[in-house]
Amino acid sequence: MDLRLSGKTALVTGASRGIGLAITQALAAEGVRVVAGARNTSAARDTSAGSELIHPVKADLSTADGAVSLVEQATELLGGRLDILVNNVGGVHPRPRGFQSVTDDSWLETLTINFLAAVRVTRATLPSLLDSRGTIVTIGSVNAVLPDPLVIDYSAAKAALASFSKSLSKELGPRGVRVNTISPGPVETDLWLGAGGVAETVGGAQNLTPAQVAEGAVAGIPTGRFTRPDEVADLVLLLASGRAGNVTGADFAIDGGLVSTL
Repeated sequence: MDLRLSGKTALVTGASRGIGLAITQALAAEGVRVVAGARNTSAARDTSAGSELIHPVKADLSTADGAVSLVEQATELLGGRLDILVNNVGGVHPRPRGFQSVTDDSWLETLTINFLAAVRVTRATLPSLLDSRGTIVTIGSVNAVLPDPLVIDYSAAKAALASFSKSLSKELGPRGVRVNTISPGPVETDLWLGAGGVAETVGGAQNLTPAQVAEGAVAGIPTGRFTRPDEVADLVLLLASGRAGNVTGADFAIDGGLVSTL
């Protein structure tokens, strides 16, 4: 299927690894010029290896100024045109000691990187997206509809992100900009399986190995496995393309059937 994405431009946040890296590479493979926003500049350079279509840009989205700076650099690199925004940046810290262990600073950190970063980048890119009648794809989480005390602050932030995206779709739809979200379940990334990731953190608190935690995470998933980053990226490509031209305000779970409710 020709997605008709060649020649388009995109900005991807959190683009140096995991889902963001897969999205960046998939867009470039379709002929999209991509600005890859990443806090780690060395990782961002690795992202661009072998592709003239990927432009890594250092970005700290924990601040409002960082979001504006990223968009300004992206707009300049892309010649003033932006067709696709992928809000992907995020992070999670399991809270095995419970709600009372989550300080105000922890709440603010989680809400900033998982919610406000997307709000700020979206606000800064909106003039360009309106000009191009572009599209926004935001990476959320099944935790928006499956609140979990182990990630209580992350769940709340992702629920806010889902509500924000749905509201925005209603405002921007009549103006030609589509807004959709993707909600992955557990994904094969360092966030889950790497050093200091969810599996290792939870395992340390529960006297389990990371492998045991990972096995438990997929035990209730009908497909019995983690989602791959490239599978999320493929869904982004479809939603960003004209093939999904009348799809807006929708959320797409990619979780192996984990969410069992309608």
